Amino acid sequence: MNAPEPIPFNAEGPEPLVREIAPGKPYPVAALGPLRAAVEAVQGMTQAPVAIPAASALSVASLAVQGFADVEALGGTQPTSLFVLTIAQSGERKSSCDKRLMAALRDHEMQRAKAQREAHASWQNAHALWKGERDRIMREATKVAGEKKAAARADLDALGPEPAAPPGADLTVTEPTFSGLSKLFQSGQPSLGLFHDEGGQFLGGHAMNSDNAQSTMAALNGLWGEGTIKRTRSGDGHSTLYGRRLAAHLMVQPVIARAFLADPLAAGSGFLARFLICEPPSTIGTRFYANERRDEAALSAFAARLSIILETPLPMDPETRALQPRTLPLSAGARSLLIGFSDSIEALQAKGRELAHITGAASKAAEQAARIAGVLTLWRDLDAAQVEAGDMADAIDLAQFYLSEASRLASAATISAETDRAETLRRWLLESWPHPEITSAEVVNRGPNQLRERVKAHAALSLLEKAGWLVALDPGTVIRGKARKAAWRIVRGVCNVV
Repeated sequence: MNAPEPIPFNAEGPEPLVREIAPGKPYPVAALGPLRAAVEAVQGMTQAPVAIPAASALSVASLAVQGFADVEALGGTQPTSLFVLTIAQSGERKSSCDKRLMAALRDHEMQRAKAQREAHASWQNAHALWKGERDRIMREATKVAGEKKAAARADLDALGPEPAAPPGADLTVTEPTFSGLSKLFQSGQPSLGLFHDEGGQFLGGHAMNSDNAQSTMAALNGLWGEGTIKRTRSGDGHSTLYGRRLAAHLMVQPVIARAFLADPLAAGSGFLARFLICEPPSTIGTRFYANERRDEAALSAFAARLSIILETPLPMDPETRALQPRTLPLSAGARSLLIGFSDSIEALQAKGRELAHITGAASKAAEQAARIAGVLTLWRDLDAAQVEAGDMADAIDLAQFYLSEASRLASAATISAETDRAETLRRWLLESWPHPEITSAEVVNRGPNQLRERVKAHAALSLLEKAGWLVALDPGTVIRGKARKAAWRIVRGVCNVV
């Protein structure tokens, strides 16, 4: 029986399993145009990474203007709706940034809710009168025949349709299911925002579990695109709502974001590619009160502009409440810039080039730029005649930044998925495996479920060996009465995983 070689002594012990993510580019705050002053004001007050208030401002502005106009893009007219995903750890002051930039929106919702309650009370009275009259006509109709029954039918026609309840007041939702979102669009406002400063509750909630994720992503893809939502339920039949708009901003912690970025369904369905994604470098440890900067005037101006837009009536069909946005065209200069950007991104998607690994996001980069340009233009002037070259240049800078983040984080997600599997194996070996050695076959047959594939198991074992948590034994070493081709001795050290 061959005895395993002793493990070489390592005074420093095994290395931690560290997720290595390349640093991102600086946020192009100058490209925010009419939103810049408010973003810098919030950043100065919170000292959070500037990308966090920038994402909040873009998404709030998108919600405000998306019902008024669609924007001309190279592939046809598109909504000015933006989906934004901001990744930051707990303590980065995500909520503080969001709260300041959404203050006027929350005030508007509260005022609208009060008016809606009064309208609802009036509707209840009108509906009670309508129902009482209809019930009277129906009772009388059951007692007569012939011409009198025809007269009752005429009375019903004269009574008219059931009074419609006043629409709901909410402009934002946090954790909607597909069914709940459909109902809200049917009974509430045609322009909504999916905003959550703890977006993991949505990504990890009922709407995105294994049973519902596909239908939820398909529904949100439809809203991002043509602005329709389709719903088929037993008992309720099939219904389609047209002319709806949805903006979204989800703030999530890195551990949740990694799983989402690595999710094959999110990537394969095109859902992930619709998001402007960013994970800014942390400012924790540098946010001293002496460095705080306040600019209440800039925040007040932002709130005032947001209130004006929200109080402007949306163009919609009075019966179906379907939005009827106008088309915002591109100037010749803006269109030329967008074509140049689109062509440059297309070339970078070729096999072996820089964006070949994120063709989904890259293919939508030019459209994202057009949408951002539309938001910047409409925020400045709801009646703007066209998107000018200056706003398009800024929008291209922003779209390019978010695309670079998508590229960086897509690679990080792949690395992280492998690291997470290795960490799962490490914990299992130290906490559950009773023997001092482990073989590759034992990992595949008895290890954690996510490592029951040979390729994944070998990758995790190799990573643990490289980090010093495993020491390879010579081929043919006898373990548990059998010579093994691939086996390792476990190093039971202590290590913190970052």
